Amino acid sequence: MKTNAKTDLPDAEEHMLSLSVTLDHSAQVMAMMQEAAVELVAVNRLLNEEFAKRERLPAVEQAIERNRAVADTLLRGTTSLTAVNRSLEREIRERVMLDFRFAAATEQEAASRHAALHDSLTGLANRALFEDRLEHGLAQAQRYGRNLAVLFIDLNNFKHINDSKGHDVGDAVLRIIAGRLKENTRTDDTLSRHGGDEFLYLLMENRDEQDVASIAQKIINTVQAPCKVAIRDQEFSLTVTASIGIALFPKDGATASVLVKNADAAMYRAKQHKQAFSFAA
Repeated sequence: MKTNAKTDLPDAEEHMLSLSVTLDHSAQVMAMMQEAAVELVAVNRLLNEEFAKRERLPAVEQAIERNRAVADTLLRGTTSLTAVNRSLEREIRERVMLDFRFAAATEQEAASRHAALHDSLTGLANRALFEDRLEHGLAQAQRYGRNLAVLFIDLNNFKHINDSKGHDVGDAVLRIIAGRLKENTRTDDTLSRHGGDEFLYLLMENRDEQDVASIAQKIINTVQAPCKVAIRDQEFSLTVTASIGIALFPKDGATASVLVKNADAAMYRAKQHKQAFSFAA
């Protein structure tokens, strides 16, 4: 929506403000006209009383008649202004209601769009949004000859937390880890919850494997910091580790599905060899 540089108010709000100011001015003018009409009527009454005692002059009678006509015109004008003001008040009320409904509909649409593209538990991108970002990233990488990497992150022994502490605690741990990962995600990168305790990280533009390995190690360190969880008056300090599989473009695949598949396979290889992370073979 276009805004005014001086006030930063949307045009619609400026229009409503202008209408309200106009309505106030109109009410002030109407009050002045009513006062003038009442004053003229009072003056005519005094003149009629005064000249009833003496001989009436034609010019004076004409002036009194003109005063009466002006008073009548003013009264009709105030009546018309009253109708106009009421119409303006109705328009303002209707416009405010329309703006409110439009804002509510826009907010609901934005919420629905966000829900369709984000994980409800962690707020991270979901599979659909990640795939869209990955496809876009691949197109950019192919066009400009850039590198990118897909990191498949899996939490080790997370099932034990759910089984021993309950799903509420497990969900709390997932939210904590998702928040940490998001804080350490670069602006151009995308972090998503792939499902369960698995995450996908799209790493745009990296110099080489060592650069990617440094980021993977940073993720490992971020994940394994103790998670302090308080659920139903119980407090837990839980430590989770992660295994990461890494697939590089174009070395390990040229399509989104192949890169994710190879990153997944590399993650399982890292688990088997008790390694923090592993590159695709």
